[in-house]
Amino acid sequence: MARLVYSAAASLDGYIAGPDGDMGWLTEYAGEPNPAAERLLAGVGALLVGRRTHDGDDPNRGTDAEGAFGGQYDGPAVVLTHRPPASAPPGTVFATDLHAAVDAAREAAGDRYVTILGADVAAQCLDAGLLDEVFVMFVPVLLGDGTPLFPHRPGRARVRLESIAEDTPHWYRVVR
Repeated sequence: MARLVYSAAASLDGYIAGPDGDMGWLTEYAGEPNPAAERLLAGVGALLVGRRTHDGDDPNRGTDAEGAFGGQYDGPAVVLTHRPPASAPPGTVFATDLHAAVDAAREAAGDRYVTILGADVAAQCLDAGLLDEVFVMFVPVLLGDGTPLFPHRPGRARVRLESIAEDTPHWYRVVR
């Protein structure tokens, strides 16, 4: 069964987007080789994406690098939303229920990864006990404000993580 991996680039102070969802801060770092990200991308079978992320800023908009993983991902995506559009782009499914979205993404991914894009969807998966792994690529910048890696949820229990591989920093398994 496909594992759910929350994958994000984050500033050292823990933000995945700047104020108002600005992703432009990533542009100057986008061209740098990242073997860990390439390893993840090679195993991705489907994306599970929040609506704000799906509709949001892309630092590579209008270039060959537009889209997930700098335009390198071309596969199925499931978008979790309370506001599904009347029609969906090819390869994209809109779902209004977390468990239905996860099931659809897992089915699309087969035995490969379902990569979660979006802090709120990742937090929902974590809270529901569905998140399997977390992979964070820290970028050498301090944003000071924006969208946190994991939104604060009052009363959330502590979550223990364990490193998956010594050769890939900041890739963790959620310990259940």
